[in-house]
Amino acid sequence: MGAAEPVEERENDGEERVEEEEGKEKREDEEEHKKDKDLEKGEVGVEERVGKGSPERQRDFHVSMLQRLNPSNPLRVAIPGMNRASTPSPAQPRSISTPSPAQPRSISTPTPQQAVVTLNSTAYTNRISLFLFLLHAVLAVGLVCFLIFKGIQGLIEGGPAERKEMKVLKYFLPQVEVASLLGITLAFSWQKAVRTWPQFMVHFILWCTFLMSLSAGILLICFQMPATDGVGVCFIAFSIGNGLYACWVTQRTKFCSKIFIKSLDPVSKFPDLNHPTYWMLGVGFLWMSLWVLAIIGALNFYCPPLIIIALGLSLAWTAEVMRNVANLTVSRVIALYYLRGMQCSTKFCFQRALSRNLGSACLGSLFVPSIEAMRIVARGLNLLEGEDEFMFSCAHCCLHVMESIFEYGNGWAYVLIAAYGKGFVQASQDTWELFKKRKMQAIVDSDITSAICFLTGVCSGSICVIVVAAWTFTVYPGFTATISLLVFFIGYLMARIAMALPHACVSCYYVCYAENPNNRLFDQTIPDRLHMIETGRDVVVPTPRVPRRFTP
Repeated sequence: MGAAEPVEERENDGEERVEEEEGKEKREDEEEHKKDKDLEKGEVGVEERVGKGSPERQRDFHVSMLQRLNPSNPLRVAIPGMNRASTPSPAQPRSISTPSPAQPRSISTPTPQQAVVTLNSTAYTNRISLFLFLLHAVLAVGLVCFLIFKGIQGLIEGGPAERKEMKVLKYFLPQVEVASLLGITLAFSWQKAVRTWPQFMVHFILWCTFLMSLSAGILLICFQMPATDGVGVCFIAFSIGNGLYACWVTQRTKFCSKIFIKSLDPVSKFPDLNHPTYWMLGVGFLWMSLWVLAIIGALNFYCPPLIIIALGLSLAWTAEVMRNVANLTVSRVIALYYLRGMQCSTKFCFQRALSRNLGSACLGSLFVPSIEAMRIVARGLNLLEGEDEFMFSCAHCCLHVMESIFEYGNGWAYVLIAAYGKGFVQASQDTWELFKKRKMQAIVDSDITSAICFLTGVCSGSICVIVVAAWTFTVYPGFTATISLLVFFIGYLMARIAMALPHACVSCYYVCYAENPNNRLFDQTIPDRLHMIETGRDVVVPTPRVPRRFTP
């Protein structure tokens, strides 16, 4: 009998367990039924774990869930403790509660995505300008080859054309070639001197240009010929203006020297940075040699003056494009160093400047020299403005033009063109907006870097005039004035190509600082200058702006 009692207890325990399991199943069925109702109403309140229950019950539960969810998005995850409204199916429309007038419904607008700025843009910039330049280059090469052929034909046929060309070859060609060699030598010398002694060279260039242009003018007047007298007067007038300008910018030379020193620091990290400039100077020298031969051939063709003027304009545009190609190459190398801390390959940047960014270089070569000329005119008219109503109107008309020009085209744009592959106009606008954002217009307007590079070319051309004019006057005085203008042009263009490197370094320093003033590569040079200008301790004479009363 004692052994039967445990058996009865086990049976009772088994019955209790069966009752408990049946109760659990009933509760689970009730909860599942309740959840199904909630799902039909569009509400989800699942707070149980799927692990409970038998595998068949779990499978049935999931099937019912999938059948009742929205067909457009049937896969959902129910997180315990979270209430989430599900999207009702199209067959079961739900009631939409309208907000009260006191509580207007907030409409969420999508956040606009900012355009991703890339440093490796593969698009060609300013394609129309690129097409026009390439078309011009093809026509120029064809014209030069044709004129060289005409020159050779004149020598072979004999007669008056042969005597004229022989005289030109004897008394004209040697001087021009010597001037080209002298110009390329001076170009290398100027750049090396500016990189080595920037503080001294700023003052030296200002006053050396004054002395050389004045000496060239006096020398040409001493020849006592009408043509040389006219050219000499132009040189003397320019030297007077140069001297006044040198006195006017005396207060800016210290800061300009400091910017040259700071901006040229990264050049030592790139030993091959000057190679594109060497290539451009070499190609320029060869093209100018052929160009001179084409001028000789033009003497044996129709309308020689018009052809020579067309060749001169073509040479000016081509040389300016060469300078800007070197500018873009240096700008990309230095800009990537400032903005990203990268040491980019100079060869790759040179290839990019010759291909993808060449259109911007072509457009800027036409636009930027006009801008610089307009700056000079605007400043001059602003200084001459007085009681004369006509002069007053002309001054402000020019200033209105200057406002629009500076917004859509400036020489600082080459930095953003090289770094981000932007078009010339867009890069000009973005650059000027950066300067406005950092309140750097006064510093940029008072910068004399462009003037220093321009005066370097004038000084180099004046030296070529002094050497070649004296030589030509002793052998054939009739060619003195013509050769003087030609060699000045060649010397100027050679020096401008060589000065592209320091000019690009200064531009990168300004523009990259405006884009990221907190960069550790920049010191307090620009902030201190801005503070001095704002507090009135440093006086600058910026580019004249249109007064507010004259703006629309």
